[in-house]
Amino acid sequence: MNNDFLKKESIFKVGRVISIEGRSVKIIVNKNKNTSHLLYDGELLKNVTVGGFVKITKGFINIIAKVEGEFTNEDKFFTDKDYKNEKNKINRILKVSLVGFVENGKFERGIKELPLIDNECYLLEKKEFESIHNFINKGDIPIQIGKLSLESNMPISIGINGLFASHIGIFGNTGSGKSYTLAKLYRQLFLKYIENNEFVENSNFFFLDFNGEYVNADAIIEAKYKCIYKLSTRKINGEDKYPITEKHIEDTTFWSIILDATDKTQRPFIHRAISNDFYKKIDTSEKLKGFIKYLIVLVFDKEEKSLMKSVIDFLYEFKDESNSEEICDGLREKMDFNNTHTEFYFYVEGVGFRLGIEGKNALKTYLDQLQINLPVDKLKAIGLKIKLKYFEEIIKGFSNIEHLSPLIKRLDKRLDDLCKVVTISDQSSSKNISIVSLRDVNIEMRKMLPLLICKELYSTHKSDNSSSYLNIIIDEAHNILSRDSDRESEIWKDYRLETFEEIIKEGRKFGVFLTIASQRPSDISATIISQLHNFFLHRLINNRDIEAIEKSISYLDKVSFEYLPILPTGTCILAGVLVNMPVVIDIEKIEEERFEPDNKTLNLLELWEEKKTC
Repeated sequence: MNNDFLKKESIFKVGRVISIEGRSVKIIVNKNKNTSHLLYDGELLKNVTVGGFVKITKGFINIIAKVEGEFTNEDKFFTDKDYKNEKNKINRILKVSLVGFVENGKFERGIKELPLIDNECYLLEKKEFESIHNFINKGDIPIQIGKLSLESNMPISIGINGLFASHIGIFGNTGSGKSYTLAKLYRQLFLKYIENNEFVENSNFFFLDFNGEYVNADAIIEAKYKCIYKLSTRKINGEDKYPITEKHIEDTTFWSIILDATDKTQRPFIHRAISNDFYKKIDTSEKLKGFIKYLIVLVFDKEEKSLMKSVIDFLYEFKDESNSEEICDGLREKMDFNNTHTEFYFYVEGVGFRLGIEGKNALKTYLDQLQINLPVDKLKAIGLKIKLKYFEEIIKGFSNIEHLSPLIKRLDKRLDDLCKVVTISDQSSSKNISIVSLRDVNIEMRKMLPLLICKELYSTHKSDNSSSYLNIIIDEAHNILSRDSDRESEIWKDYRLETFEEIIKEGRKFGVFLTIASQRPSDISATIISQLHNFFLHRLINNRDIEAIEKSISYLDKVSFEYLPILPTGTCILAGVLVNMPVVIDIEKIEEERFEPDNKTLNLLELWEEKKTC
């Protein structure tokens, strides 16, 4: 036996197995190994510690275990009466959990065999340690994202295919580095492939940015490689509008979402309003004029004073695009309602015509003067058709006014907001990276737009049956994936969650993946969190958030959970199918400040410091 082997054996051996309870194993540490570091071949080695790894040898099998805790007890068999240090009477016991084994020089996760009592325990050699922290599958391409935090400054790289062909969750309290990690991951990917034509043609990255952290010209990647939409409902004509296809605009579901329609009465009505049959009745300005004449005469026939007032008020909305104001003023002057007989009179040159053929003909003749154009804007045209269908069904008695009037009251405001942030276009951007900022969008649109956009992206990608790649990245995802929101009906909430749950459950088959970042994982649907493949967990302090992670993520061990509340800014736990076991890593800085997300904490001293003048 050569001297090198004996030297390595004496240095790396730390103890032996004394107890085995399933995956939990106890190891008694040799008394000469109760130091923090060891010296081997001129290098300082870190001794066994909580969170570190040890190797248990069972014949020719090397079993890898992670140290989860340690404790001491008194050595009852200590007999040396000449001892000089009280600590020689103490046994140091490690509690470790089996995580895998080494086979053919490669680490494999899982348990193949359990150790036996008195099996010897060793520190890991450098190659073994690197094998455990090798997260690159054969044929994959690595990108470096940081360094190992607790054990050494070992660089940590991950495989592009292993990470980005998966659903990713990034969680952490505000200020913990969550958004920075998101930016770092995608910057490293883009730097690797952004000049590759195949990458641009066969992939699409869509960022939903609720707080405007990524709209700076060069955030993540230079402006020339991406398309930025700064949406706003505050301005009459927003700076940017997001393009929605005409096919999607004519979809019943689209308008049901926008108008927050109830499931049993309002959604079927919307379907009738934008169906092809009803479209054909008013698809030209002449047909629109004819339909409005038909409605007014129908109300005249119904003898409904309040409905007539509503129809005339509706016509006033077109005063800028037609002569409807003049016609409506004339109707108010020429039409009267007899409350005693509950019927309309229509006056022509001082002669009043009661309900009947003469009265209807006089009204029709007067309405022939109406000049009105069908709105050019497709959104406004559909809004008009919804209102006209509403009046038709209410006048004919097909629908209950109490059921539909709340929908119509929401229509004008929602349609006005929608026209500020959306445009109809079937032309897609030539750039494969899109960033949509919702910072200046009101609460209603912040709730609806992400669902509309993501649903269209997913549906279009799914129907294309292509082999291209779509990644939807949602920062501050609790804004739209919350299960406990009180701002919406249960029906709407269920539909919203079902949509995103379908994407995360079925999207992988179609090349669609989600990346969600949030400071409140407890607010996000447990179904969505449980379907994520890989996690970057920054500091979490709230007990509910930690419990949500513990219940939904099976990849974390006890030690990792205990780290969560004390992780420093920029440090996270990487866990999931990508890595052999949870590891604590320090995310590397992005090389230039201009590529960082715009989320720095305000420096009050710089803000309040008195400026010196020359």
